Amino acid sequence: MTPTARLCSCALLLAAGAASAQGLYRNVDANGRVTYTDRPPAANAQPAPVGGSGGSASSSAQLPFELRQIVQRYPVTLYTGDDCAPCTTGRQLLQTRGVPFDERTVKSNEDIAALERLSGRNGLPLLTIGSQQLKGFSDAEWSQYLDAAGYPKSVQLPAGYRNPPPQPLVAQQPAAPAPARPAVQAAPPAAPVSDAPTPSNPAGIRF
Repeated sequence: MTPTARLCSCALLLAAGAASAQGLYRNVDANGRVTYTDRPPAANAQPAPVGGSGGSASSSAQLPFELRQIVQRYPVTLYTGDDCAPCTTGRQLLQTRGVPFDERTVKSNEDIAALERLSGRNGLPLLTIGSQQLKGFSDAEWSQYLDAAGYPKSVQLPAGYRNPPPQPLVAQQPAAPAPARPAVQAAPPAAPVSDAPTPSNPAGIRF
């Protein structure tokens, strides 16, 4: 079983975790941290600062104004692995709703370690909406948080829009160049052999 396959089996145990609250509100504290609760946000709450992922600048620029504002406030990132059926289902949910998102793949040991530092666990899939983390796939829970963030329920993307291609969670370092091999020096030419007779070889015999 591959590392990511093991990750997926862990996520399946948590897929049934649900948020049963009927109403969700997004709150932003003084430091710009976004959380979701069943309590209305404070009157002085401000939108989270622009930043995060949510697609490249060029792809975000293609979005309708209102959707672009949501993406800037609450960027969506999906963390996936190979042979992970819940990851595929989660991706399909985002695509069906037309949610712009970045995808980070978890394959190497470095990726797994980074995922554990990020979420405190190594289960997949993981979805982040702003600073909110949803661990394990649940259609109802993901839809509820996407609704609370303001994402449309149906596709509003312009024709031809494409999400950025998936990227490894940990950027791959370029391989170090192989050390230069020392130059092979040519052997000096052999001294010519003389056939002339010598005191030790008066007949000048060569073998």
